[in-house]
Amino acid sequence: MKRYLSVILILASCWVKAQEVKIIDAKDRSPVAFATISFGNGLGTFADEDGHFTFSAKKYPDIDTLYISALGYSEKAVLIPRATPTQTVELEPEIAQLAEVIVSAPKKGKFRVRRQKAETHKDIFACWLPTVESEIAVLFKRHEGQVSQISKLYLPVNAESEYKTKGKGKFATIFRVQFYENNNGSPGAGIPYENVVFAMDEKADKVFELDLLSNSIFIPESGLFVSIQVLGYADKEGKLVETKKYREIKTARGIQKISTSFRPLLPFVKGEADQRTFVRRIFFNDKKWQVFDRNYNPNSKLLQIGHRNYGMGAEFRVFED
Repeated sequence: MKRYLSVILILASCWVKAQEVKIIDAKDRSPVAFATISFGNGLGTFADEDGHFTFSAKKYPDIDTLYISALGYSEKAVLIPRATPTQTVELEPEIAQLAEVIVSAPKKGKFRVRRQKAETHKDIFACWLPTVESEIAVLFKRHEGQVSQISKLYLPVNAESEYKTKGKGKFATIFRVQFYENNNGSPGAGIPYENVVFAMDEKADKVFELDLLSNSIFIPESGLFVSIQVLGYADKEGKLVETKKYREIKTARGIQKISTSFRPLLPFVKGEADQRTFVRRIFFNDKKWQVFDRNYNPNSKLLQIGHRNYGMGAEFRVFED
């Protein structure tokens, strides 16, 4: 009897420590890759490419609800399973009103290739420190008002190679690119294109080229916001791994949580107040987008030195009428 009781107590302790959650599409039962999971006061994580994630009930004993979201799906609030070690969550696909935005069939006919050069630099003190709670969006417009397809993205990066000892500082970071409507000059509703997820390592320095030709990304008449977001570090097989999102530091005001930053850094450049670059913290402030200016953060070192734009560039296929 004592032996059986011991087994029950061991199993119960396992259930309390961690819950395995799988997120699937409610219609076709397929995994929802890299879904966003928010919980608590500014806390969150991501599912992996198979829709799995682990929640630590021991680490967050006061959290009883998870908020799970993904582009193209309705957000769902889920009670944390306390009695079972596993749970499957079904997300309902949204009916998108984006007929003009998404051009699903490839455009045929003659086109010209045009490029918008990326703007970058090597000053690590004028770079955005990527964290899993931040997302940066940049506005792109049609080239000269004509039908334009984004065939490549040019992403400015700084791997700090000049500041690292030879053989040191290796990393592999997984990023995601997403697309949003232009809502009167700021990012609006997300456009549920297929996930564009890729990895960068220490060799990715200055400008990283991302091929989007097969994704058929067309810019609508009103323009298109393209965002970049860190998901976390990759393991040796290139899969997303659980990464510590915050560091706790003792200060005179008590324990402060500092977001973990990832490499490569993202260089910001000087520019006019054209409201081309927007940022948001996806686990804070209801995911509200804000133009990157003094109203966002008057104490930002980047803004104080005038570096207010992320100089993302692109290659376009511009089609003739």
